[in-house]
Amino acid sequence: MEERKFTAVYLKRQANFSWLTGGEISYVNIATDMGGVGLLLTPEKAYAVSNNIEAVRMEKEADLPAQGYEIRSFPWHDERETAIVKELGGNHIAADYGFPGAMDVSAEIARLRYSLTSWEVDRITELARLSSQAAEETLQELKRGEKECQVIGRLSQKLWENRIDFVIAFCAADDRIASFRHPITTERRIENRAMLSVNTRKGGLIVSITRFAQLGKVPPGLRKQYKDNVYIDSVIMAATIPGRPAVEAFKAGIEAYKELGYSGEWELHHQGGSIGYMPRDYRVTWQTTEIVQENQAFTWNPSISGTKSEDTMLATSRGPVVLSEPVVYPVLQMEVGEYMFRRPDILEL
Repeated sequence: MEERKFTAVYLKRQANFSWLTGGEISYVNIATDMGGVGLLLTPEKAYAVSNNIEAVRMEKEADLPAQGYEIRSFPWHDERETAIVKELGGNHIAADYGFPGAMDVSAEIARLRYSLTSWEVDRITELARLSSQAAEETLQELKRGEKECQVIGRLSQKLWENRIDFVIAFCAADDRIASFRHPITTERRIENRAMLSVNTRKGGLIVSITRFAQLGKVPPGLRKQYKDNVYIDSVIMAATIPGRPAVEAFKAGIEAYKELGYSGEWELHHQGGSIGYMPRDYRVTWQTTEIVQENQAFTWNPSISGTKSEDTMLATSRGPVVLSEPVVYPVLQMEVGEYMFRRPDILEL
């Protein structure tokens, strides 16, 4: 506000709401990133603007007044949100979406979330561990002939035991793994192999992981390709260093593809990028100008047709820290330069 001379900033996206309130939830409809409550910040005061339906929970359960927010509510049948925000916010308002008459500063706000606090690091680390365990235990129970959607149902149950939901969940069977980079879950029955990918969320923070299971022995060609895929991922992680451009990690990954003989594969799917309160705050491309920040989370997801490697890491000045290491899965040790990574192998059942 000081730098841009705004009289107020109005934030309503769920990612920003959870970030500013320490993990509280403002969404009702899970199919949108917009929450049902807005946070209006002025140089002097902070307000939570809500209809009367959500205001009760914001006061009694989210306990926003204890965080310093004054709740301003209006009857649900009398849409006064815009008027309240303009009345309290003044004549030069910024917002994280297309609020009437406001300047959209969603990109600038997102950058303020990139570097996680020590408390956020603790939370995302625990989320990553629980998510890895849930996904791995789900695939440990894999049976020949069960549907992809049944696998997701079992995963969902395990996640919700710890109040973890997901914003993306894929289960792909057999040839669907190589056919589609985004294999939306179907009722296809699994014969020999399954891939499980999920973006989990708790308290607004999100992690992404992928795991594979094989019913029987993993074919030698698939084992080599999977190991190569994990190596590419680990190379990108090793190059994700605070203070350096994120595109340098992207370039390192492209070179690793070429080194191992998979030159064109990276063009078939994005390689991932920054994560935190969004599934990806930004996907890294040749045009990306963002600089990696200390304690910024990343999920890279390099893929080769039929395999993918995906875990959530933290960029630190001490080196990359993999948050979603295997919990009950077999471990694949991967050495890249001075770093040794513990990565999940394919589970044989």
